[in-house]
Amino acid sequence: MPNKQVIPPTARTLSIIMGGGAGTRLFPLTKDRAKPAVPIGGKYRLVDIPISNCLNSGIRSIYVLTQFNSTSLHRHINASYKFDNFSPSMVEILAAQQTPEGSTWYQGTADAVRQNLRTFLDEDHEYFIILSGDQLYRMDYRDIIQQHISGGAELTIACIPVNREAALSFGIMETDAMRQITRFVEKPSDPVILEELRMKPELLRTLNEPDHQELFLASMGIYVFNRRVLEECLDNNQPDFGKHIIPSTIGTRNVQAYIHRGYWEDIGTIRSFFDANLNLCDPHPQYNFYAPGAPIYTQSRFLPASVVEETIINRAMISDGCHIRSAQLDRCVIGIRSIINAGSKLRNTIVMGADYYESDKGGPPADSIPIGIGRDCLIEDAIIDKNARIGDRVVISAHEKEENSEGPGYYIRDGIVVVPKNGVIPSDTKI
Repeated sequence: MPNKQVIPPTARTLSIIMGGGAGTRLFPLTKDRAKPAVPIGGKYRLVDIPISNCLNSGIRSIYVLTQFNSTSLHRHINASYKFDNFSPSMVEILAAQQTPEGSTWYQGTADAVRQNLRTFLDEDHEYFIILSGDQLYRMDYRDIIQQHISGGAELTIACIPVNREAALSFGIMETDAMRQITRFVEKPSDPVILEELRMKPELLRTLNEPDHQELFLASMGIYVFNRRVLEECLDNNQPDFGKHIIPSTIGTRNVQAYIHRGYWEDIGTIRSFFDANLNLCDPHPQYNFYAPGAPIYTQSRFLPASVVEETIINRAMISDGCHIRSAQLDRCVIGIRSIINAGSKLRNTIVMGADYYESDKGGPPADSIPIGIGRDCLIEDAIIDKNARIGDRVVISAHEKEENSEGPGYYIRDGIVVVPKNGVIPSDTKI
């Protein structure tokens, strides 16, 4: 008699990636695109991180929930994630829509899942993993799902140890020695409460940390639900997982913490986005886009190799299809199809590149500055978004300027100058 086929837990898991937030703290990078569609690492998009983590973990059923400025996100996902007809794999987009049950926009993360719950329950998935579309990290979700099953959890929350200063900005969990969550406090500021929430010595020992280490368990916004529990938790009108659903489950259900050990960054502000990108250029970056057997996937563009002429480079990531002439690059991330002309010096700068070559469209419009960085420019502590046109002899620097201000053709956020997508900076401009 043939053996019964054993279906792995990941094959019974549905992934739901939250991609609908407005991303106001990442403005102006989110001026014309959804936050998960923001380019990162020269050639990727933020949404590539959770999708790739899913695929590398054996999770092949993935939905991405979208709402604000979602056109470029839809275009990227449709162009990037194509599967054959012989494997049960999908990355599908669910945009906010009107239904007989309701006609409102997503009111929060829980409401977004609730509005699409009928679709999620159509298949016979036993586990649901809910992910954010704007975080930079690498995780094998098989580990958290296996802990969830073996521990008999109804809900598992991925957490990361953080110090006291960082704890003020997160939802903090208190657990027992078996990692069952007994308390949840959103952004605790009271020193007494913080002291009560410290990780216990016995838990620290299981992580090979000193007993006296002052660490707190911060929620990563990654949740694994059992099917029935997800249905029951959403049988209300509470809009958000972190603020409403999760606190209401503590003490009433078996809620466990999965402790992630490794790099994780919530790309929530211009500063965090800027620092995470430039860290990729460092000799020992905290995050690497390539790991053996678990690469980060993105759109295949079939661009030519970059051409670099007589250029001084000190720590830089240069993507495909670039042309850099007689320039100087010091700690820069250079995106696809970037053009940097002679005499220009860039330091601590992200150039996102371009969506197209102007030569494919017959060249730049008459009397227009070409896409790219002109001649003899000096640019530092800046983000140059896609398709931006920077003229000759332009100086861009946030030095001695207000941390948050703006001017013609640019914004300063968190001390970083941002030239928005399709922005134009005329020649001889000084910012």
